[in-house]
Amino acid sequence: MTAPSSLPTRRARRRRVRPRATFTSVLGELLLTAGVVVLLFVSWQMWIGDIIIGAQSNSEGHAVSEEWAQLPVPEPPPVTTEEDGDVWYEPPVLAHPEHGMKFAQMLIPRFGPDYNVAIAGGTSRPVTLDNGWIGVYDQSAMPGQVGNFSMAGHRTTWGAPLNRMDKLRLDDAIVVETQEGWYTYRFRTLEYVTPDKVDVLLDVPQVPGAATGERYMTLTACSPLYSLAERIVGYAVFEGFQPRAEGPPASLEPVAEVAPPSI
Repeated sequence: MTAPSSLPTRRARRRRVRPRATFTSVLGELLLTAGVVVLLFVSWQMWIGDIIIGAQSNSEGHAVSEEWAQLPVPEPPPVTTEEDGDVWYEPPVLAHPEHGMKFAQMLIPRFGPDYNVAIAGGTSRPVTLDNGWIGVYDQSAMPGQVGNFSMAGHRTTWGAPLNRMDKLRLDDAIVVETQEGWYTYRFRTLEYVTPDKVDVLLDVPQVPGAATGERYMTLTACSPLYSLAERIVGYAVFEGFQPRAEGPPASLEPVAEVAPPSI
């Protein structure tokens, strides 16, 4: 006769093992889910997305280089023979591009044979930089011209085309390819400056009013990684122009050690 009296006890136990959802528990689960989503997005934006966007950018760059190689060869520019017998081609003068207009490709053997990034006009994020391109400052000289060919690009996110700037070594080739041919610059040095140090973009970097007749290149990007506190600035000097009729320059030959991405 004890069995019937034990039934309510078992039902009560069953009711007690079913926890009821509360506002706090639901909110906690939502916050936990949101945190995971944010973490995944950050990982995508800073690492996985960079790999995918960078690979796509390089692939598109190689397609442009291949397209130029298939076009009729432009007439070489005037040539000058120097005292030591070296032949000097006067670099073709390029028009300054409109914002977002691609006109050249950046090739840096130190960054590997796959590296081939578009160069476009302007340095605004939505129009140029966030496409994974390297942007030309409005006041910049153009490739091969006397003055300072100055550019900016991302070191993190959106393909991070200048991620490995800090891996450049003395005399590394920085080559600008156009439909006319290749402009080769040689890397000289790096420095770190505050964002207001805009005199690095002068015709002679950091020397107001100077006129040396030299042809410089300046690359700028944010530093340190994932920060806007400073700018990393890379300087290079012009070596020469090689017309497309001569084929790719020796400066594009692979280097012995390819620089790994900065993390």
